[in-house]
Amino acid sequence: MIPVRRTLPTLAVIALLSPSASSADFGFDNAKQLFTTYCISCHQAKPASGGLNLESFMVPDSLVQRGPKWNSILNRVRNSEMPPRGAPAPPSEQREAFTTWLHEALKKEACSTGISAGAAPIRRLNRAEYSSTVRDLLNVQMDIGAGLPMDGAGGEGFDNAAETLFLSPVHAEKYLDAAKTALEFAAKDPRSRAKFMISTPRPGVTPREAAREILTAFLPRAFRRPVDDADLQVYLGLFDIAQKGKATFDDSVLYALKGVLVSPQFLFRSEDPNPNPQPRPLDDYALATRLSYFLWGTTPDSLLLVLAKAGKLHDPEILQGQVARMLRNQRSFDFVQSFVEQWLGTRALGQTVQPDAKLFPAYAGDEELRGDVRYQPVLFFREILANDLSLLNLIDSKFTITTKKLQKLYGLSIDPPRKDRGSQPQRIELPEGTHRGGLLGMSAILAVSSHPQRTSPVLRGKWILDAMLGTPPPPPPPDVPALEEPTGPAPRTVRELLSQHRANPVCASCHSRIDPLGFALENYDAIGRWRDQESGKPVDAKGTLPDGTAFEGPDQLKTVLMARKDVFIRNLTNKMLGYALGRGLTLKDSCVVDTIVADVQNHDYRAGALINAVVMSVPFRYQVESTRAKVVTK
Repeated sequence: MIPVRRTLPTLAVIALLSPSASSADFGFDNAKQLFTTYCISCHQAKPASGGLNLESFMVPDSLVQRGPKWNSILNRVRNSEMPPRGAPAPPSEQREAFTTWLHEALKKEACSTGISAGAAPIRRLNRAEYSSTVRDLLNVQMDIGAGLPMDGAGGEGFDNAAETLFLSPVHAEKYLDAAKTALEFAAKDPRSRAKFMISTPRPGVTPREAAREILTAFLPRAFRRPVDDADLQVYLGLFDIAQKGKATFDDSVLYALKGVLVSPQFLFRSEDPNPNPQPRPLDDYALATRLSYFLWGTTPDSLLLVLAKAGKLHDPEILQGQVARMLRNQRSFDFVQSFVEQWLGTRALGQTVQPDAKLFPAYAGDEELRGDVRYQPVLFFREILANDLSLLNLIDSKFTITTKKLQKLYGLSIDPPRKDRGSQPQRIELPEGTHRGGLLGMSAILAVSSHPQRTSPVLRGKWILDAMLGTPPPPPPPDVPALEEPTGPAPRTVRELLSQHRANPVCASCHSRIDPLGFALENYDAIGRWRDQESGKPVDAKGTLPDGTAFEGPDQLKTVLMARKDVFIRNLTNKMLGYALGRGLTLKDSCVVDTIVADVQNHDYRAGALINAVVMSVPFRYQVESTRAKVVTK
């Protein structure tokens, strides 16, 4: 993203388009002319305004060499951030001519060599993956990873991104403690013990033979691949060491298994490097591992390993059948929760986001309600996924998932009355005029995009731009004054208070894009309850975007977003692909994103089409070529 400063030329850097340009004949020379005419006087040499020196953008090769920065420029122009309100601006068709040309030019350069498999960096199991993997290996129903350090977000905003999953000395110590705790618990629990202690010394079976049988069954599951005798001897050696120290058979086996659970082959997901100068399909075990950690967040089960052993996972029909099976399995809930809460930011509820207990006592004092609020988006997404419904339901829907407490919070009257299922969540069809369809009517979204004491059109607008459209605004200048709180004998509305920022030309350029989206949600208070008044005045939920699009209230806002549904789907595809690959996406990944989006569109935006297209994509199923091999063959 291009840094924002308080100088008008920076904000208007390439927004003034040539009046003769059209989407058909616009080219690099037109862009160069615009830079020369409108921008270069402020953006050349040192110090270039806003730190952006356009001299390096004046040659066609810059589309390759400066691709990410060009992409940032594209987003700024496409989102009408440049020029700011009040500055000369081109007609919409000329802006579209530039953005259409630039998008196609960048994609052409990035995709000139075809869709790339992309890198697959070695990554440590994150805290959740470690817990789930140990749970399934040992059949222990406990959060064994609770004592591990929190994982930071990387890549496309998820904590499974390789960029952040390194191993520190603290991690090593904590993994050792977690392995010891898990194994001690599992050894004492009969059901857990039966999962891995499959042999014992008996007449005709020596302790070492029994240990060998246990390790022969355990190691392939732990390492997610076949093992050879060399692998086995390492951990039989640990068993032997414990036996020489006079440890019991059980303690000796647990000592060896503890070594397995702190081994890099268990803690890290890695794939044998491709020695070839061309991409190649992943081996079936690596594909089983990618698939399982994508859709379950844990190690492959026995069926995936059987199919991998038979070499059948690359059969498209079998692979898609496994996707369907895995999504139906209860384990997919972990995937949905992890993806949705990080994508939407609702994981922060109850942690960094806490509505004020004095102002919202009903919410603060009801733990069950807080849980219902947090899980509503997760269960809603899972309903869409499980039933292969349209992903556009995330923008607006005629149904939702509620509980009795949520219905009370939302003031919903369901006719006929909802079946009595206690506090269990249930799908309901929404009556007209409830304003609760899609994500924007959910308390989790509205609370996480509010301040503890009040709503925030800025936070809510920013949330829509970022989470739904994938076009986050730049950070504010460092010296922007804080917004006054709406207090006093004649308290002002939040909209009135924001007028002080919108009056500043520097602030207005971004706020004109952010605030209108947030204003449309002002009928919802900070915990998502519907209101018609704020500070004794009628709620003003009108908004107008920089392109002139006007709307009022959440229902019309959803109509505006539905008109931009393909932008939403592309952002969701970016997020899902980044999550599935466990890394940040590159400009070359835009090629495969295009193909996935087209496939989703061709399947009426159904959720299953997105998951299948991600799994069937080249980056997911293939391994990048070896750079060393390419050099050798020249």
